[in-house]
Amino acid sequence: MHDVSKLDRTSDWTQIRVAVVGFGLAGFAAADALLQMDAQVVVIDGAARDKYADKAQLLEILGAEFRFDDDVTLPSGVDLLVLSPGVSPLAPIIKAAQSAGVTVWGELELAWRLRDPETAAPWLAITGTNGKTTTTRMVESILAEKFGAQNVRAAGNIGLPMCEVVMDPNPLAAIAVEVGAPQLPFVYSVSPVASICLNLAPDHIDLFGSFEAYRDAKARVYRNTQIAVIYNEQDVATERMVEQADVVEGCRAVSFTLSIPRSSMVGLVEDILVDRAFLSERATSALEIIELSDLPSNAPHNVQNALAAIALTRAIDIEPAFIKAGLMNWQAEPHRISHVAQVNGVDYVDDSKATNTHAAFTSIRAYESVVWIAGGLAKGQDFADLVEKSASRLRGVVLLGADQEVIAQAMMKFAPDVPVRRVHSTEINAMTSVVTLAAELASAGDTVLLAPGCASWDMYRDYAHRGDAFAQAVRELGTL
Repeated sequence: MHDVSKLDRTSDWTQIRVAVVGFGLAGFAAADALLQMDAQVVVIDGAARDKYADKAQLLEILGAEFRFDDDVTLPSGVDLLVLSPGVSPLAPIIKAAQSAGVTVWGELELAWRLRDPETAAPWLAITGTNGKTTTTRMVESILAEKFGAQNVRAAGNIGLPMCEVVMDPNPLAAIAVEVGAPQLPFVYSVSPVASICLNLAPDHIDLFGSFEAYRDAKARVYRNTQIAVIYNEQDVATERMVEQADVVEGCRAVSFTLSIPRSSMVGLVEDILVDRAFLSERATSALEIIELSDLPSNAPHNVQNALAAIALTRAIDIEPAFIKAGLMNWQAEPHRISHVAQVNGVDYVDDSKATNTHAAFTSIRAYESVVWIAGGLAKGQDFADLVEKSASRLRGVVLLGADQEVIAQAMMKFAPDVPVRRVHSTEINAMTSVVTLAAELASAGDTVLLAPGCASWDMYRDYAHRGDAFAQAVRELGTL
């Protein structure tokens, strides 16, 4: 077995045999990058070959081996196991590798090591249970104002896989890296210039086995940070992560808040987002960045995301004018509290991206009177706290999907007077029935809100597919 501990872009990879687990977008990019380094590559995926036939054939021409229909057995002679995002840290193949003394890296660790040392761009690392994509896109928009859109990327958990980004011969000025929890357990040398965990709430319990393991994975985003570790003052768990983080000497702790900021914070002074962290006179003054009214969305959670983006970009000395322009030009991603239509005085809002209870609660509390559409794959979550805190706002609930019973039980216990309707069909057109029932429960002035609190894969390709089905059902409702 070869020593892989010091491997990087300048190393000789010709004798290194690497198994890449998972052949989605990131797995393909990782395998392709390793082939460019002349490594010996075997790709492992539990799916049938038909799912990836064209991509597999392309990499086979370049020398890759493939093993489909089995993502449990560790191939012989492997020096390194590289995990695609989404592979559970409890997966049997990881345990097999560890028992055999095989080093395990996440895709981000591989990408970090494959950066060109002469042109490597700084990473701004962004994680959190919710708000990752919004904040990453805000950061990308700010960086584009400063450096030009062609010279920056939003990548990782969104956009391009990191291995593809770092192998691009065209140098970049900076990269906004969205990091999901499954990407973090097996990162070691990654060293972002600034990092943030926006918030923490139960999610991915099915992948990690416990909330504690999920939390510990999130905390790894702060490892080796160079300039600033940024946390949410209103989420104590993120502050604890920063206190325990092993960072580069001289790295500062900076928080963001919706209140008036103290020194070493960013926050709100009246209706202005300000920086009191990255200016020399921070003890006595604040740097104005942007007024609330200039933000495309000033919902509380998006103000928090904007403050996080400000902190990340001020950490690398981006001037206020570029930050303001970037935030003003940022556009919300689809299926994130997107207004679909108003029918008979009722607003219909698509927040299909709310795939956990924390996101669903954040969405519900943005409205006074809600008919809530929920359900799907619960991922081991408990809905009791969400229902108890939201009960006063709920005018009705419509449930769909595989794990709707856990939500129904929470409703019976904590909101027994709120009417609940259930749709048991698992066909895609079930959303038509869901929207029709929601319309019957709603009155003028209410909001029918798709904020499922669950993953979508039991019925839909992804959350976007689910949101599109909802929007189509609303449009059909408007024509009746």
